[in-house]
Order: sequence, then structure tokens, then C-alpha cells
Amino acid sequence: MKVYLDNAATTKTDDAVIQAMAAAMAETFGNASSVHGFGRPARQAIEKARRQVAALINAQPEEILFTSGGTESDNLALVGVAEAYRRKGNHIITSQVEHHAVLHTCEHLEKLGYTVTYLPVDEFGRVTAEQVEAAITDETILVSIMYGNNEVGTLMPIADIGRVTRAKGVLFHTDAVQAAGQVPVDVVADQVDLLTLTGHKLHGPKGCGALFVRKGVRVAPQLFGGAQERGIRPGTENVPGIVGLGVAAELAGARLAADGNRRMRELRNYLLKGILERIPEVKVNGHTMERLPNNVNVSVKFIEGEGMLLSLDMVGIAASSGSACTSGSLDPSHVLLAMGLDHATAHGSLRLTLSHETTAEEIDYVLEKLPAIVERLRGMSPLWQAAQSKLGEEVACARQNRAGCACPYKG
Repeated sequence: MKVYLDNAATTKTDDAVIQAMAAAMAETFGNASSVHGFGRPARQAIEKARRQVAALINAQPEEILFTSGGTESDNLALVGVAEAYRRKGNHIITSQVEHHAVLHTCEHLEKLGYTVTYLPVDEFGRVTAEQVEAAITDETILVSIMYGNNEVGTLMPIADIGRVTRAKGVLFHTDAVQAAGQVPVDVVADQVDLLTLTGHKLHGPKGCGALFVRKGVRVAPQLFGGAQERGIRPGTENVPGIVGLGVAAELAGARLAADGNRRMRELRNYLLKGILERIPEVKVNGHTMERLPNNVNVSVKFIEGEGMLLSLDMVGIAASSGSACTSGSLDPSHVLLAMGLDHATAHGSLRLTLSHETTAEEIDYVLEKLPAIVERLRGMSPLWQAAQSKLGEEVACARQNRAGCACPYKG
């Protein structure tokens, strides 16, 4: 059996999206900036997709800018706002658990003379609106807090933060790459000023994303050329990709309206419950309630995540040990370290992320294979053997309950 549980890295492109993109490539090949009969259908296709994407997050179509994906949208939001509002201030607030598309952009801005506050998170990976409010100064121009964490699935209190930033007159950006299509996102109710999303996280194409920019918010362009996307993101539009993103957004919105992804949430809970029941010494990472409906992230103690991934892959199960963008790194997850996990426990993380196509049979297959893999890897782990030996000594000493025992395991 082949089981794909790495949907936080990327999703399978929906058949309807593929069909729409193929039709766009074959039939709507004109340049959308051309006024002739070949260009006009391309422009109409783009504007339809703009409406579809806007509807997913309760935005106005003219507030949607198309980009090449989440990374570009994050970069454009942060650098574009920083440059446009430099006269007002030079202070930006973010969190320690953001995607590197935000963190590395903030580091770049620091080199240009901006000041960045990286808010710490609690053991669940959350910041609070109170933290944000306390960090705001007269120089603060932007707060960027992700909607849902890409590694541990924790949802941030976006609406609470939005109320604070709006009251303080500070712009608020959220990276909603993982959340859009998974949970209801409403830029009006949440008082968000800029929002990032991308196609390949919601069964759309790679290489196409969007940035919501609320009316009245200024963003300095980072590319220079033509007048496409209001001159903020120039370049001939990727019409097939934009069409695919629009269809994917419409389908995601329909699934949310149908059941709020209830079935996926139930399968996630079933998977997590099964892991905890069948494998000892497992720690759940992320918030247990305020969590993306498709995310399971656990630390399996005394073994490394890489060994689990390779072993799972050998039996046809695709998973992750963290962010796909850092999978080549040997360093522990910056998210888990920020949440207070030690290096050894963080190294044993396993991320299993579902989609609406995931079945109960696939989850049962994972629950059949994973415990045996963990047992085998622990059998080769000196850390596990040392822990078992220590446990044995503790049990033996407690049973003897010697009154004069001076060992650290005295009962």
C-alpha cells in the first residue's frame, strides 16, 4: 500500500485543477495584457481566479495579487511594507516559530537597519495578543504572525492579534499558507491587512500563490517591469497556474462549507490516539485543541526522526520530520526548540499530515507499521537501552525498599 501523509509539504493536484490548467494552456494562451481576441480570454480567466481566491478568505477581488508562491508573498509583504512605511518607523514584530520565508526575510531587514522583535512561544507553540501589544512601540510598522504552524499545526490567536494591531494602528500580516482551505479564514473578521497563501498546499499547482493586500495598504514593489498586478508584482502572468489556484481555492471553500473538514479532523484524532496507545514514550507537539485539522506531530523519544522516515518510506508511507524547506538540514526543528524541547527529543519528531483524500484504511496501515518500526529502531538505540536499564534499576530498588539505601532510586 502507498500512503501519502506529507500534505503539509505539498498536496496532490486535484483532477479538476489539472483539467482547468490544461484547458488554459491549450485554449487561453494569449497574453493577458493584450487587447485583442486572444488576450481578452486570458484576462477574464485571471479575474475569475482572483474572485475565487478572494472568496476563500472573504476579501475583495481587487485586494488579491498573484505571485509565484508563499515565499514570494511573504517576502513582498514584509519587505514591501518595510520600504513603504520606513518614514513611519523601522520596527517589525514576529514570532520565533515562523516559516523561514518570514524569519530569513526579517534577518535580511535587520541587515538593512530595521529592528525585529522575535516573540517567544509557550509549550504549545503559541504567542498571545498580550505579547504582541506589549512589544508594540511608536516605531512599529508591521506585525507578522503565522495563522497555523507548518510543523506542529498550532493555530495562533489571529483575531485577537488583529484587534490589537488595528487599535494600535499597526499593519498585520499573517502567513496562512497552511491554514487557507483547512480552517475558515476571514480577513475582515480577523482584521488582517496582508495575508499569504499558495496553491500547492490546497491541491493546486506549485509555482503560483497570492498575497492579500487590504485596500489602502501600501506595498513597495520588489520586481520592476510592466504594470501587471497593479505594478506591485510585474511580469507576464502565469495564466494556467492562476487558473489552477482559483479552482483549487473554490474547491477548498466548498469542502469547508460542507463539513468544516470534520472527517479529516476525526481521522487525525484516530491516528494520534492510535499512536499514543501503541507506542510508549511519545510526546504530542503543538496545541491539542487549537490545531490544524490535518496535522499530527509527535516526538518519539530515544530515536531519530530520519530513521523513522526512511523506514516508513520502505513500507510505502510518506511522512516528514518537520518543514519540507529544511529537510536537508541536520539541525533540530527551530519550532520545537522554541517550544522548549531538548535537542534529543526534537530530533525524534515525526509529522504526519492528512488531506481530504486520506482514508481510514490508510491510517490503519500506518498504525500497523509504525509501532514495529519504532520498536526495531529503539532496539538499536543506546539511549533507549540506557533508559530501560535505568527504569529497571528504579523498579528493582523500589521493590526492595531498603531503608538504608543511598542510591538515587531509593523507594
